[in-house]
Order: sequence, then C-alpha cells, then structure tokens
Amino acid sequence: MTDEMSADAPLLVAAHGGTPSRTPVWFMRQAGRSLPEYRKLREGTAMLDACMDPEMVCEITMQPVRRHDMDGAILYSDIVVPLKAAGVDLDIVPGVGPVIANPVRTPADVDRLPELHAEQVQPVVDAIQLLVKELNGVPLIGFAGAPFTLASYLIEGGPSRNYERTKALMHSDPETWHELLGKIAAIAGEFLRIQVEAGVSAVQLFDSWAGALSERTYRDLVMPHSARVLGSVTGVPRIHFGVGTGELLPAMREAGADVVGVDWRIPLDEAVRRLEAAAPDQPKPVVQGNLDPTLLFSSWEALEREVRRIHAEGKAAAGHIFNLGHGVLPDTDPEVITRTVELIHSL
Repeated sequence: MTDEMSADAPLLVAAHGGTPSRTPVWFMRQAGRSLPEYRKLREGTAMLDACMDPEMVCEITMQPVRRHDMDGAILYSDIVVPLKAAGVDLDIVPGVGPVIANPVRTPADVDRLPELHAEQVQPVVDAIQLLVKELNGVPLIGFAGAPFTLASYLIEGGPSRNYERTKALMHSDPETWHELLGKIAAIAGEFLRIQVEAGVSAVQLFDSWAGALSERTYRDLVMPHSARVLGSVTGVPRIHFGVGTGELLPAMREAGADVVGVDWRIPLDEAVRRLEAAAPDQPKPVVQGNLDPTLLFSSWEALEREVRRIHAEGKAAAGHIFNLGHGVLPDTDPEVITRTVELIHSL
C-alpha cells in the first residue's frame, strides 16, 4: 500500500478486524452502470477499450466516490481484462457478457493459452497510479476473476446457466482441468500482483459462479487454484467473494481470504457462525456484505429496515465492510445509493 494516509481508512481498519471510525461501505459495480455521468463518458467507447484507457478508468472509478462518499473505490475493469490483454480472443457483448471466439475444451486448447506479462496491462498500472494520487486516502480495491469463474467462460464460450461443459470437463478429465486452472491462476495471480505493486490498498477475488459447485468439488478441483491466486498477494487485505456460496464460505476463507464476501442468501451472523465453527482456532472472521441489490428499488422504509438488520448482524464479526450481495443493477437510482450510504454512515 503506497498511500500512508489510507492506513486508518475505515475500510482497511475493518478489513484487519479493528474498530473503524464509521462502518465502511462500498458497492460492487458502483463504478459505472447506474451513473448518468458514466454513461455519458462511455458513449461510443467499447467496454474493453475503456478498461485500457487510464484517464477514463480514473474518472469512472472516481465518480461513485465523489457522488456517494464511498469508503472504497473499486478499480473500473472487468474480470476478463487480463485474458484479453494476454491475447485471448474475446469480447464483451452488450446485454450478453464475455464471449470467447475459440472456447477452450481440449488439452491442445489449454496448451495454446498465453501467459500474462506486466507490459500487457501497463494502462491498468497507469490508471492505478493516477487514482492513488486522486483518491486522497480513500482505499483503492484491485481485483481479478477466480480460476473457476474464468474457466467457465473460456470453456462455455460465454455466460452459462448450468455450466454443463465446464462440469463435464472437470469431472471427466481432471488432468486437463487442473492444467487449465493452473494457467488461469498464473494469469489472475500476476494481474493481482501487478495491481498491488502499482498501489492498490486491497484486492478482491471474484469467484462469481463458484456457487454452482458442491463443497467437495470446490475443495478438490477449485480451491487449490484460488489459494494460489490469493497467495500471490501479500501486504494488503484479500477479499474473496462468490454468488450463492453459503455452503462454501469456510473453504473460501481457507483458500486465503482475510475478508469473506457474503451474498444476500445467508444472514451475516449465520455466515460468521459457520466460519467460526469450521475454524475455531482461527481469529474471529471479517465479513463483507450483504444487501440484496434489488432492495434499492423498494420503498425507503423497507430498505432502511434491511440496512439496519444487516448492520446489526455484521456486529457478530471481528470486522464488517458493508456492501451489496452482488453488483449494483443498471437501473438503480443513484440518489437511493447516496441516501443508503448516508444511513450506513449514521449507524
């Protein structure tokens, strides 16, 4: 962490299990999507081109911090950026998501996967260095996609509902599977390491689709590779998040998480109970989460009730970073986000 001023930032204090001056809050996908100033800036620029434009990345990352008084800035990027930068032929199709030109399904396909070199993501480094100056002590969170989630895109060729090709490969050809995840872990780990070196204050590993797996499958076929990615980073808090991962939380912590991201399907105090029961000798866990993003569309009375409940449940942990249980939805009213952040800070 290069910015000394951010050491006592509420987000970092909570991430280390301390008592922050206020409950820290940031929202996944806060940079972009719901903000009119973002849509205006992005007009005519493809998502992946925007992610490699340092000035644009800096401005988009700053927008929600300025507007909502967030306690953390999440780097404007995408989990497929390091794959694209390394040379994988892919595009982000509006309304669809990442689409892979040549899906990876055979040992030969795996052999052809490139490595990531620092110079290929120099624009990301430049953006981080601009942001560290601009953020004035607000922690910058870098991130990467976890091996399972990235593998599912590469194998399926795009987003999938059932991950049938992915699961078929992982169970029927574990040797090729481990080879593939090993290569992806090297790319993701290098991408995180580069971001930390450039000056981010924390990192988050997104295993968005790991909730599609049983705990046994996760532990045997996925966890060692996620652990390798998280192990490539030292000196900053490591957040580990997935969707529908209530059954996997202890394993995700075991993989090397300092902070366990929790989606809205499980109460925070129950998540803490499961984490403590699985590792009674470990320090009390730190959690992040977990307001359902759709509640930002409900009445203020209902939203306030849920925010207060989650804030109270978070007290069961050693530290609590308030967040959504997944990303901000595109049609969310920015005024509601601002008001929600004000409420959290007042508690």
